[in-house]
Amino acid sequence: MESHEGEFATFYAAHFPTLCKQLYAYTGDRGEAQDVVQEAFARGWARWSTIRAYDEPAAWVRTVAWRLTISRWRKARRALAFLSGQREEPVAPPPDPAHVALVAALSTLPTKHRRAIVLHYLADLPVAEIAASERVAGGTVKSWLHRGRTALAAQLSEPALERRTQ
Repeated sequence: MESHEGEFATFYAAHFPTLCKQLYAYTGDRGEAQDVVQEAFARGWARWSTIRAYDEPAAWVRTVAWRLTISRWRKARRALAFLSGQREEPVAPPPDPAHVALVAALSTLPTKHRRAIVLHYLADLPVAEIAASERVAGGTVKSWLHRGRTALAAQLSEPALERRTQ
């Protein structure tokens, strides 16, 4: 049993970050992605003696995570339908102006710069891993990060934000 635990721990460590990134890209919510991937791994642990023999055990976990996401969306949709039938509409707070400004500034960056910024600062990928996934040199990624940060700094400076609101 102990060898199964070690084997599963290695499997988990190897695939959890990648599956979280995939589900984050799908859901747009990092916490939700981590929750469904964690739940999928918990279900996988309960069936590890069977799943470990599969050609692609990570594919099984990914499929479970995707299905959990869809199930949660359906439950949320039913809850919203119920709430919409109630007398008072739920009031969502307005979005944080800093978040809105950051999203707007990111959308103006060239695709490669934006992807490098998101992968490095949101997905916590090191420069070497981004370089490998983009099939470029590490210096190129560093250049994209520098240019992206410089453009964001210019757009998010106080005078630039004041011009946007006028």
